[in-house]
Amino acid sequence: MPQQDNLSGYNSTVSDPSVFFLSGIPGLEAMHLWISIPFCSVFTVALLGNCTLLYVIKTEPALHKPMYYFLAMLATINLLLPTTTMPKTLSIFWFNSREISFTACLVQMFFLYFFSSMESGVLVAMAFDRYMAICNPLRYVTILTNSVIAKIGLAALTRSFLFVLPVPFLLGRLPFCQSHVIAHCFCEHMAVVTLACASTRINNLYGILVTLLNDGLDMTLIFLSYVKIIRTVFSLASKEEQLKAFGTCVSHFCAILMAYTPMVLTTIIHRFDHQVAPYVHILLANFYFLFPPMMNPIVYGVKTKEIRDKVLLLFRGKNV
Repeated sequence: MPQQDNLSGYNSTVSDPSVFFLSGIPGLEAMHLWISIPFCSVFTVALLGNCTLLYVIKTEPALHKPMYYFLAMLATINLLLPTTTMPKTLSIFWFNSREISFTACLVQMFFLYFFSSMESGVLVAMAFDRYMAICNPLRYVTILTNSVIAKIGLAALTRSFLFVLPVPFLLGRLPFCQSHVIAHCFCEHMAVVTLACASTRINNLYGILVTLLNDGLDMTLIFLSYVKIIRTVFSLASKEEQLKAFGTCVSHFCAILMAYTPMVLTTIIHRFDHQVAPYVHILLANFYFLFPPMMNPIVYGVKTKEIRDKVLLLFRGKNV
């Protein structure tokens, strides 16, 4: 296989320590061109869907509400998150362009995990929005003002920045004196850490700490919010009121499942690492960064009447 020969050549190229090479999907090199078709299709749908969602929220006055401001934040993140990895991934699939500088690798890694952390923070904010709307509706408008929404967004941004900032610095201090081939489509943290020829204990501990403080805490807050929401909904008198209240949470609940399910699956698969082919990890990692950005605009478009009607008018070429 010529691609395997290329990788062998890259493996011995250590004269320039600042140059690394992305392998793509090990074991599926011969299928890279075919794999690029669904990857590119999902990426295109994600870009178009989130751009459309942002345009609809901006131009439709009826959507200028807290719930949709948070949705606009999520759409922005879903627009930027796959953009950090897919251009390079597709260049590997299409042009065998595997080379990446170590600095560019660290920059890609920073933005990848920064936007991922931001997405988790915005999902927590959206859970708080639904909690206020259902459990404390009389104070909803007075508490979730534009100023408060902006502060929540800024808090999520600041937290993500502070959590992710040490990662490239911790990696940058490590020596890479052997293989410079990253067994991945993009600069995934653990794929790079395994190449270091020094102790990576601090990197591993910090990765666990960030996972617990970021994803673990966020999932706990979302869970507690929904416990209170479910209690409140079941205390409503009529079945119609209960269904209406649950209906306002369906889209957000789908977004939560799409964001956290791949992450949980990845954690489970890592426990059976010796039994799972490497390409399964890489495909799942790409699924994690591509599938939610593609599906969130579709889910919210289908479930939200105002968005659905505006999009239909937009594609019919009519002015609202």
